[in-house]
Amino acid sequence: MDASFLLITFFLAGLAALGTLSMMSEARAFFVFGDSLVDNGNNNFLLTTARADLPPYGIDYPTHRPTGRFSNGLNMPDIISEHLGAEPTLPYLSPELRGEKLLVGANFASAGIGILNDTGIQFLNIIRIDRQLVYFEQYKQRLSSVVGEAQMKKLVNQALVLITLGGNDFVNNYYLVPFSARSREFALPDYVRYLISEYKKILGRLYELGARRVMVTGTGPLGCVPSELAQRGRNGECAAELQRAASLFNPQLDRTLIELNRKFGSDVFISANAFKMHMDYISDPGSYGFVTSKIACCGQGPYNGLGLCTAASNLCPNRNLYSFWDAFHPTEKANRIIVSQFMIGSSEYMNPMNLSTILAMDAST
Repeated sequence: MDASFLLITFFLAGLAALGTLSMMSEARAFFVFGDSLVDNGNNNFLLTTARADLPPYGIDYPTHRPTGRFSNGLNMPDIISEHLGAEPTLPYLSPELRGEKLLVGANFASAGIGILNDTGIQFLNIIRIDRQLVYFEQYKQRLSSVVGEAQMKKLVNQALVLITLGGNDFVNNYYLVPFSARSREFALPDYVRYLISEYKKILGRLYELGARRVMVTGTGPLGCVPSELAQRGRNGECAAELQRAASLFNPQLDRTLIELNRKFGSDVFISANAFKMHMDYISDPGSYGFVTSKIACCGQGPYNGLGLCTAASNLCPNRNLYSFWDAFHPTEKANRIIVSQFMIGSSEYMNPMNLSTILAMDAST
């Protein structure tokens, strides 16, 4: 075989590789920031107690093994990736996230974190939101080394972003213990205003880093999760004080997103009404095929709401009949119901537009 033939072969192979990179870089990337509702396994790589790396977590995942997702199977980012026609985003800390995998996006979320840096301190080593944004900057540098600066900026600008924060700032901070430091410092309405002011800075930083399509979830009905039913609820009723916190937080977050969109002159931030999405099936579980929206599938104590989900916990045989997997997190089936509203929900669920509209609109530009 002569040298000229070898040179031509290597040249054609190089063109093919470049073509593959080019096609992959045209696919829409997906970035995820936030807490355990959207963590795909970053905490597996940390010395922390906020982990979902042991059975029965992952019992209904394709591998039937725990992955670090706080679910029996897929979580919200996984299901959104399905709708994007993409593979699930890898945790940023995963050693597999390199080369062409960077073009898919990355998941920076970490169970236990909140808007505030003192939220979740009991979990020790977690990736707080400011560190998640630092990792995003590092990601951009890594991606730039693969596709170049211009292509990196294009990919980030055109990407879809999901951010889920706020619940832990109440459950694992303000209301974590009676007379917590934050509850002594702030009355609830003042605490909510403080959270919103800090969240606004985080969202502004995301914009500075190039995010242009950001879905922002409000908190769900915090008082209705099995943990709060067990500890604070009365006769199975949602805990009123936690519900009040959500009712104060979510409208202020919506107004903040409108203000930011006016500031930036476009619909950068999309409000996802997680409270209503959850309350639909919590209020009427039978209509969604659930036998209960109060009892967790995996746990112990009243409503299976106390302690962790472990191999020694009570475990329901059919996860599709339960809206809650553990004391705090939805089952895969409930996550699919939530994401369906992301996709096609009316303006009372997704404002100013749903994800299907976003994808169709952006595809035409």
